[in-house]
Amino acid sequence: MTSAPTPMMAQYLALREDAGDCLLFYRMGDFFELFFEDAKTAAAILDIALTTRGEHAGAPIPMCGVPVHAAEGYLARLIKAGCRVAIAEQTETPAEAKKRGGYKALVARDIVRFVTAGTLTEESLLEPRRANVLAATCEVRGAVGIAAVDISTGRMELEECAPANLPAALARIGASELVVPEGWELAPESAIARSAHEFSSEGGEARLKLVHGVATLDGFGTFTRPMLAAAGGLIAYLDHVGRGNLPLLLPPEARRGDAVLAMDEATRASLEILESSGGGRKGSLIDAIDRCVTGAGARQLADDLSAPLTDRLAIAERLEMVEWLHDDPLLREDLRTSLRALPDLGRALGRVVAGRGSPRDLGQLRDGLSGARSVGERLAGMDGLPVLLERLLPALGGHAALVDHFARALVESPPTERGQGGYIAASYDAALDELRVMSGNARRAIAALEAKYREETGVSALKIKHNNVLGYFVEVPQRHADRLLEADSGFSHRQTMAGAMRFNALALHEEAARITEAGAHALAAEESHFEALVGEAVAARRGIAATAAALARIDVAAGQAERAAEGGWTKPQVVDGLSLEIAGGRHPVVEDALARQGERFVANDCRLASHDRLWLIGGPNMGGKSTFLRQNALIVLLAQAGGFVPARSARIGMVDRLFSRVGASDNLARGRSTFMVEMVETAAILAQATPASFVILDEVGRGTSTYDGLALAWAVAEAVHETNRCRCLFATHYHELARLAETCEALSLHHVRAREWKGDLVLLHELAEGPADRSYGLAVARLAGVPPKVISRAKSVLEKLEKGRAETGGLAAGLGDLPLFAAAQVTREAECDTLREKLRDMDVDALAPRDALEILYDLKREAGSDTQ
Repeated sequence: MTSAPTPMMAQYLALREDAGDCLLFYRMGDFFELFFEDAKTAAAILDIALTTRGEHAGAPIPMCGVPVHAAEGYLARLIKAGCRVAIAEQTETPAEAKKRGGYKALVARDIVRFVTAGTLTEESLLEPRRANVLAATCEVRGAVGIAAVDISTGRMELEECAPANLPAALARIGASELVVPEGWELAPESAIARSAHEFSSEGGEARLKLVHGVATLDGFGTFTRPMLAAAGGLIAYLDHVGRGNLPLLLPPEARRGDAVLAMDEATRASLEILESSGGGRKGSLIDAIDRCVTGAGARQLADDLSAPLTDRLAIAERLEMVEWLHDDPLLREDLRTSLRALPDLGRALGRVVAGRGSPRDLGQLRDGLSGARSVGERLAGMDGLPVLLERLLPALGGHAALVDHFARALVESPPTERGQGGYIAASYDAALDELRVMSGNARRAIAALEAKYREETGVSALKIKHNNVLGYFVEVPQRHADRLLEADSGFSHRQTMAGAMRFNALALHEEAARITEAGAHALAAEESHFEALVGEAVAARRGIAATAAALARIDVAAGQAERAAEGGWTKPQVVDGLSLEIAGGRHPVVEDALARQGERFVANDCRLASHDRLWLIGGPNMGGKSTFLRQNALIVLLAQAGGFVPARSARIGMVDRLFSRVGASDNLARGRSTFMVEMVETAAILAQATPASFVILDEVGRGTSTYDGLALAWAVAEAVHETNRCRCLFATHYHELARLAETCEALSLHHVRAREWKGDLVLLHELAEGPADRSYGLAVARLAGVPPKVISRAKSVLEKLEKGRAETGGLAAGLGDLPLFAAAQVTREAECDTLREKLRDMDVDALAPRDALEILYDLKREAGSDTQ
């Protein structure tokens, strides 16, 4: 027979049921405890001891715990490991529980918050230079709505896209957590499913109006039904994880899908924009160009690079501000010094509004707004301000009253915890000052009392101590305890320790009561002031958020200018039309890596136009083909993001979509080989690229047989030239593709130069016109350390193959005669078999021996001539 669970275990099991698929942090005193499977999971991830406590259903209960004061560090590791955590706190004190239900009453607990990857606000759990986005998406009448918010700063964006474009949109957003309706077919595997009822457009509209206290959303922009439905699901999820407490949510902004340069997930991964192929920021584009001095600026730069613009005026405004700061290095340095000293305003505001703010966060709001005002005043007096900067200036001020109030109310360096008080400045509240004086006097009285007791008892080792259980008490070594145990000593025994005894005294009790009372009243007064200051910050949240955004944009421009000055980068021209003229272009990441090794990057030109829009590029491996392809794609991206580019000059016709099919790897989890991945990516390009797109293709067809690969590469090049008609750089090892120049008028041939010198391969990394004379594959193999015997054998095999190719006309023999995209298959004429016909007509029985021999000689001669 199984015994009933204890009251505590019954409480835990009820909360565990409420926690769902989250780990449950169950508060017990100074620890968060985990039980059962939660304990096993957490112990393995956190590398902490797994113990047992009591029994449940006849078996020991697995258990582990983490200290409350260090919980954030453990939470960070659990979240990074993909876990979600429910926090169950004590919602009453033991004294309140005793008063409510008697001596054996269990302290009430409840889940106060769910900690998930997309809903973090704690400074210690977030990366300063990376946004933490939560997104929700759903489908309404054939259109997909997406709502995305970084709750650490409150920025919220809504957009709509076609179902086919959802993967690209989600790749751009890069959400830490994605929420979708239950049962939705388009939902990614890792998404969190919620009730479909939460994703209604009417409910989303109502929730947004309630959050922002408005009767209509017209003042924020125009939002479609799919956008509102996604917003409804997002806010419902935030309400769930916050247990009714919503974080900072700024008014939503509508984002048009065509307002940004479209890039699919494969392109982003190939170009290594925010993360390198090896994982992490190091080696990525943003790592090579980020010179921002604030976390907010770095997050804004990441957003710019993820979503380059297609609005020429907006791009020009960003470039103008970068140029203005680039041309004034003294101002730029002063500005960057000022920005570097500022706290992260946006994230401090996010914690305050979410109810997780500290006195230090209020101090950061004070200091950040004060610093922003100084920056604004420095810039406002200057002539020739860029248009974008003029628009940002008003947001840097307007908080004088709040800054003044916070400056009077808070100490210079407020603490991160408010439980001990000490963060409200002296002279702000006369009553609080008086309470502090009383408390201070009482503490001095305690010290005087200790001296008096020592003199009266003659025990110099006597001390007055304090702990949370006994409060204030007198402690003496065991050998001196007899003097205090005497009936008329004035001391009463409280506790015996190993080597010491503890006593109480009437005068000490009275002083302790005064200290406790004054301290409690002081803490209550400070808490009241804290709540008032928080309310003031919450009321000004939109203005503070606008200031934070303005500072971030200025930091991005100053950082871009700094990077341009470092590397000799230039201001690009982004124009209408389909040109792409880049002189002396360089790859920012590769150039950085070479510079660290003391080597120089070889710059190259790229000039595409309507009459020369497809470049076919040959040359050896390691010769720089892939680097050339990527550097031009990155220059386009940087220019449309509003920054300077690594080139002598750049004139770029606006690109609507950027595609990169450079390199591939097996996707075994989805059952796709390297070649399958390559074909999927190539198919997406052929289906989506427009004449305004820019495409880079590297070694299409290399993952299959030579004949299949050549045929596919040939057909893809024709399709890009004739159907998509976009600007394209196409690198290949198939020399036979050079024949395409005969039939494709907008295709030109180029190659990366290389030379063999005394048996060694010299890679020049220069791009030249004309086809490659050879691929230098064996020379590259020699460089890679392939054994000489293997190289020698490969050379003899190559000579044999090349001889055969010369005799047969090569792999591409006859391809030049194929019409482009022939609609009907040409039927090959049947070959005439004269030998068979003669044998069929011959009457063998009528032949004389001499005639038969003569015919055999004739047939042999014919057979010999046919096979030559």
